[in-house]
Amino acid sequence: MARKKGKPVCCFDCIPCSEGEVSNETDSTQCTSCQKEFWSNRQRDHCVPKTMEYLSYTEPLGISLTTASLSGALLCTIVFGIFTYHRTTPVVKANNSELCILILLSLKLCFLCSLLFIGHPRLSTCQLRQAAFGISFVLCVSCILVKTMVVLAVFKASKPGGGGSLKWFGAMHQRGTVVFLTLIQAAICTTWLMSSSPTPHKNTQYYKDKIIVECVIGSTVGFGVLLGYIGLLAILSFLLAFLARNLPDNFNEAKFITFSMLVFCAVWIAFIPAYINSPGKYADAVEVFAILASSFGLLLALFGPKCYIIILKPEKNSKKALMGRGTPIS
Repeated sequence: MARKKGKPVCCFDCIPCSEGEVSNETDSTQCTSCQKEFWSNRQRDHCVPKTMEYLSYTEPLGISLTTASLSGALLCTIVFGIFTYHRTTPVVKANNSELCILILLSLKLCFLCSLLFIGHPRLSTCQLRQAAFGISFVLCVSCILVKTMVVLAVFKASKPGGGGSLKWFGAMHQRGTVVFLTLIQAAICTTWLMSSSPTPHKNTQYYKDKIIVECVIGSTVGFGVLLGYIGLLAILSFLLAFLARNLPDNFNEAKFITFSMLVFCAVWIAFIPAYINSPGKYADAVEVFAILASSFGLLLALFGPKCYIIILKPEKNSKKALMGRGTPIS
């Protein structure tokens, strides 16, 4: 009841309560505010729980990202099967099959880790999602970095007096370098989780009638160091591959690595402002999109040309043809 000014007490208007307030008493002159996690219904006579909003598997955006993630993981499996079946052919032998398998495995983990960003945020998924993402990508980029270094070492060894350079890039040295670089990221993730772990949080600031369930990263510094380390390895790989892009055709694997790292860096540079300016579930969607886009970019740029030769141009998958056209060696 809202009494009319200058009128008798019996003169009043019936007006609805404001949003977030209710009144379920007859002739009430004031409204009652709903509790923090509740909101008024359409009739403004009851408080109902606010809608929980997060990136769900059942909404179109979540379905699209989940489909893309599973498709990427399946594509990695198919490429792995192709390389395994044709492991004795010159194209596979010339491309350091062990590192290729590691890259495919890490890319599959990258695709699958994006699923952790979809669904109701919980403490376990909030902690695991960034660690899985960071370690998977460092494993992938460190393998690419080692491949690039091997390309340069092989070219240097082909010159007079350069034979000693290869002794530092044997199979054990390659594995050791990949493991060492990946362990650094594991240490960063462990320190971050132990000092200021990401946790689920119910955010009521974005919308009045909704609760945004999100993962608070805990430490901005920790997240920045995680991304910065991936970026450092990616930039180093890009620079080395860029320097090696004009080597003789026998070493043009560097061209594929240069292009893949260019795509990778471009995606993650665009990710930072988009992530900062995206509210709620859209921040998770932006990060998932960046993970998927960069993973598809690496997969297609590094393995697309090789699969093209193996499947569609088998006549070029011979030692004579490879030596003539300048096969990538890495």
